[in-house]
Amino acid sequence: MAIFINEHTKVIVQGLTGGQGKFHGLRNRAYGTNVVGGVTPGKGGQDVEGIPVFDNVADAVRATGADASFVAVPPKAAPAAILEAAGAGVRFIVCITEGVPAQDEARVFATLQRDFPGTRLLGPNCPGIISPGRCNIGITAGEIAQPPTAGGRNVGIVSRSGTLTYQALFELKQQRIGVSTCVGIGGDPVPGTSFVDCLAEFQNDPETSAILMIGEIGGSAEEEAAEFIKANVTKPMSAYIAGVTAPAGKKMGHAGAIVSGGKGTAQGKMDALRAAGVKIGANPTEAAQLMAQIIAALG
Repeated sequence: MAIFINEHTKVIVQGLTGGQGKFHGLRNRAYGTNVVGGVTPGKGGQDVEGIPVFDNVADAVRATGADASFVAVPPKAAPAAILEAAGAGVRFIVCITEGVPAQDEARVFATLQRDFPGTRLLGPNCPGIISPGRCNIGITAGEIAQPPTAGGRNVGIVSRSGTLTYQALFELKQQRIGVSTCVGIGGDPVPGTSFVDCLAEFQNDPETSAILMIGEIGGSAEEEAAEFIKANVTKPMSAYIAGVTAPAGKKMGHAGAIVSGGKGTAQGKMDALRAAGVKIGANPTEAAQLMAQIIAALG
């Protein structure tokens, strides 16, 4: 199995006719993802290398049966694109767009919670999601991901950092450890999907034997995850928290990666996760090595 997406997921690309949407949409299709259409207002009836383009998401869903959307549009257009997809009945939306104002993110998140509880948003400002060998939505390079082994011990990955998402995937591939699903939740202040959301799914996924978590400074998401792990997660975990040497008050990479008022420090997050039984790596490579030890011990 996998979480959120699989080989049956039908994907549309909002912004398929743009540079980024076309590049990554075609890469996703080349990986084997079932990309069934694209959406660009005013360009309905065209196609991008055989992928039909529609004027709006509702038309695309009616024509293709799409149940997932890849949003690759500029920051000003992203909130409306997300809500349009939700309004058309899309159940899973991946938005890679960077630079969406936090106020817009909060408004969209609240609207989805209130009006579209059946729709899940991943992002904005995230690398997306990949269930290796089955489906890839976003900007992750599929070749760095090791497909899961049927009946074997496979790992679920959840990460706030895009770059470290890639490193975690490649580190496990070098160890020949299969990945059930890798979710990049993004590091913005108001992510559509949280650590806790993913941990709950991995805990219930029979194909996932262990979980690798990548966090970073800022906010309280990792501490909230630690509380959830302590109460609900029985599968073994390793983790890495980025930003040990980050000075307080300085943004480090993401809008959400900032230590403020002494809260959100890497040490505090590591302490909370360690208290929940998670093995903590001093760097991404060590976190992957700890995961290799965990998988070996599972037999």
